[in-house]
Amino acid sequence: MEVRSELQKAQLFQNLELLANQIVEGFISGIHKSPFHGFSAEFAEHKIYNSGESTKHIDWKLYAKTDRLYTKKYEDETNLRCHMILDNSSSMHYPSIKDLSIDNLNKIGFGVLSIAALMQLLKKQRDAVGLSVYSNEYNFHAKEKNSERHFQMLFSKLNEVAATQSTSETTKTYTFLHQIAEKMHRRSLIFLFSDMFQTETDDAQLFDALRHLKYNKHAVVLFHLLDKKHELDFEFENTPKRFVDVETGSHIDLYAENIKKAYTQKVREYQENLKLKCAQYKIKYVGVDVQSNFSQILNTFVVERQKFT
Repeated sequence: MEVRSELQKAQLFQNLELLANQIVEGFISGIHKSPFHGFSAEFAEHKIYNSGESTKHIDWKLYAKTDRLYTKKYEDETNLRCHMILDNSSSMHYPSIKDLSIDNLNKIGFGVLSIAALMQLLKKQRDAVGLSVYSNEYNFHAKEKNSERHFQMLFSKLNEVAATQSTSETTKTYTFLHQIAEKMHRRSLIFLFSDMFQTETDDAQLFDALRHLKYNKHAVVLFHLLDKKHELDFEFENTPKRFVDVETGSHIDLYAENIKKAYTQKVREYQENLKLKCAQYKIKYVGVDVQSNFSQILNTFVVERQKFT
């Protein structure tokens, strides 16, 4: 087994902020070709006009350029509070990747870069960001702030998470979601990044914890991170393979084709049940393939932020 030095670990995403900024800039430039056309250059200073609002602050120059109605946003309207929750359990480090990069990511790498990119968007708007990280214990919590020092501290923590392999043997998702919810006293937009694989298997308690996050009028988005090819579609060569539970270490030897049908049926039933429960509790569910790009994450953010404010 290769052992990385502490310096190598610290530099795994040494340009995390730069990578996040590249993702954001690419997204903003692509907005011109999307339903949010005209929203990029003015992103930090405007919001979509809603029917019934006063027309006093409509930016008519922007309307002339975009054929869409936006109102000017003032300083007292930029105080959004956003809290990121990141699952750092062992299963989130699948697939095992030696050197993470923007083009070579596992679930934890995708989650880290997604949060970093969202932080860049929030930073542009002078919004406050907080972060919670959990695995087999509640590892980290930082309240929502918008100072430069705070952002740099969060980038450093995200880099540390990506660089360090989790060794958790249990995932107490609903236990920690309850604890996080108890810390959220002011109305916030909450983003949860998780593969929702856990050793706590009581679905009723999991959904109760998700509902707890909605208290105090919080808006909650679940980004359900999965490697679609392997974890949903179970696409493996039909040769003898050993499948290892990355959290418990238990394993089974078999031909993938022998269980593919039963496996895919079970995992999709679980996914559909999760979608239905999220809809029931008015939690935005977004299924994400970690081998895709970040547009789904950022587009969801834009839409949910508009609704929240």
